[in-house]
Amino acid sequence: MTSPAFIFDFDSTLVRIETLEALAEITLADAPDAAARKAEIANLTEQAMTGQIDFGSALRRRLELLAPSRAHVEQLADRILDEATASIRRNLDFFERHRDRIYILSGGFREIIAPLAERLSIPADHVLCNDLVYDDNDRATSADAANPLSRENGKPEVIRGLNLAGPVVMVGDGWTDAEVKLAGAADRFYAFTEVVARPKVLEVADAAAASLDEVLFAEGVPGRWSYPRSRIRMLLLENIHPAAVERLEEAGYSVETVKGALDEDDLIEAIKGVHILGIRSKTNVTRRVLEQADRLMAVAAFCIGTNQIDLDACADKGVAVFNAPYSNTRSVVELALGTMIVMMRDVAHKSRLMHQGVWNKSATGSREMRGKTLGIVGYGAIGSQLSVLAENLGMRVLFYDLNERLALGNARRVRKLDDLLAEADVVTLHVDGRKDNANIFGREQFARMKKGALFLNLARGHVVDVEALAEALNSGHLAGATVDVFPEEPRTNADPFASPLIGLDKVILTPHIGGSTEEAQEAIAEFAAERLLNYLNRGDTTFCVNLPNVQLAEVSRAHRLLHIHRNQPGVLAELNSALSKAGLNILGQHLKTDERTGYVIIDVDRDYDREALRALKQVPGTVRFRMLH
Repeated sequence: MTSPAFIFDFDSTLVRIETLEALAEITLADAPDAAARKAEIANLTEQAMTGQIDFGSALRRRLELLAPSRAHVEQLADRILDEATASIRRNLDFFERHRDRIYILSGGFREIIAPLAERLSIPADHVLCNDLVYDDNDRATSADAANPLSRENGKPEVIRGLNLAGPVVMVGDGWTDAEVKLAGAADRFYAFTEVVARPKVLEVADAAAASLDEVLFAEGVPGRWSYPRSRIRMLLLENIHPAAVERLEEAGYSVETVKGALDEDDLIEAIKGVHILGIRSKTNVTRRVLEQADRLMAVAAFCIGTNQIDLDACADKGVAVFNAPYSNTRSVVELALGTMIVMMRDVAHKSRLMHQGVWNKSATGSREMRGKTLGIVGYGAIGSQLSVLAENLGMRVLFYDLNERLALGNARRVRKLDDLLAEADVVTLHVDGRKDNANIFGREQFARMKKGALFLNLARGHVVDVEALAEALNSGHLAGATVDVFPEEPRTNADPFASPLIGLDKVILTPHIGGSTEEAQEAIAEFAAERLLNYLNRGDTTFCVNLPNVQLAEVSRAHRLLHIHRNQPGVLAELNSALSKAGLNILGQHLKTDERTGYVIIDVDRDYDREALRALKQVPGTVRFRMLH
């Protein structure tokens, strides 16, 4: 069977610009009537691309308005490679492998099209376009009138002259491309909508294509991606920073956002058909939710913790879970230090008095941080950074952690929590949200703290018995507390908040804002989005919290197969047997396991038979199989 001949339009298809509008920015830069002429050029372009006026008339009129010089045209040609459409750039291998069956067919100009055609490995004689005619002053006055592409219905005429064997596939965004289909010069026409979508063109098209990936998938041609990115649905909840949306959409994915958190029933309804879920701390991803997630591949927690996600259930379904463990570290540390100073100086209490018209300049109960002992419970990323900054303020630092941790600066590790509690003037919690940490701080721990000590919880709400904390504060045993996290938190800003700590003197309550700075939220968005893209685009599981971590490079001139399975004997042998039967040669193979799950990455060197590879899904123990390329 003869492979299709692919014919691509240029403007707003291979590149994200309209050539004549881009030329207008250059040629009319200093023209006093530039705005009016640019508007008329854009209007003529739109009328031509939607079939309201004939292409030849529109081309001549636009050249008259522009009067571009050869230098202007060369200036645009110099930057045309930077204007290539995103999905075109990520499918360079397709153009090189099928160069003999690919053509550029455009009413645009050779000087501008040729550089990109060369970059795409398209032969010069496969570039079918207009040639500008210059006058004695090197001004472009018209296009070569003998060229059919300079007039109406020129594209079908040129295609027929090629006498192409096999099916002809036209890919473009404008009416002149639709004319190819209407004239019977193409077997299939894809309305390319990655840059612009024109309703009249879509009516004629066999299908809309939001990217080149869509075209290749529909035609059964192996491209950069085995499944079009635009068909992969991403749902981001809880006001995730726009930087994440921008990064994911820029990569070609379809992103939907919801402002607040969803409860279990609402999430079950929303997650149907969703491939990627992004949440923060308020949405719970339970096993019941996962049972209804028919297409879910990954969950990204745009925060530090993952205790709101059933990690075991995700692993059982082959759903990768990522978080952003370090991105908001500095923000949490600064809030901890800031509230320590505020409590040590009794600022909150004095501020309330000032608002009541009371002037209390007494130094009683107001102390410096310098020379005090800070006890840090949990010496991970946040605890250790807090340790360094606290020492710079002149504090003595003790820390307690169940894991072996390298002490930074002059910090000293204590082996028993009770020893830390007995010495510390300030105790701050920075432990993770695992279930084993529930109520690790209660009446017994508060009773062991020094009388007059301060307490902070910026970790997780369920790690502290807040009733016991309220008792310790009301009795005067503790001099103050800062609490940023609570066992029960509102799902949205509009929901009410209740706690036994409300109204207590010398208690600072904040609404889970430890990581809520503009800098931290942007950093989290970028970090978590990048983890998702690395997993989707190359199978990389670095920083995945529930599957074996494997760091992978981009796939080059190969196809990548990803197989997640239960960690049981014989899986790799079964996989290799199935690959051998499919006639595939393995270029590279990697297996990584943990106590629960195995993850195999296989790069093969030839186009695969999709039917033959279905056997890989039948291997005993298979949880998920994905053909990445």
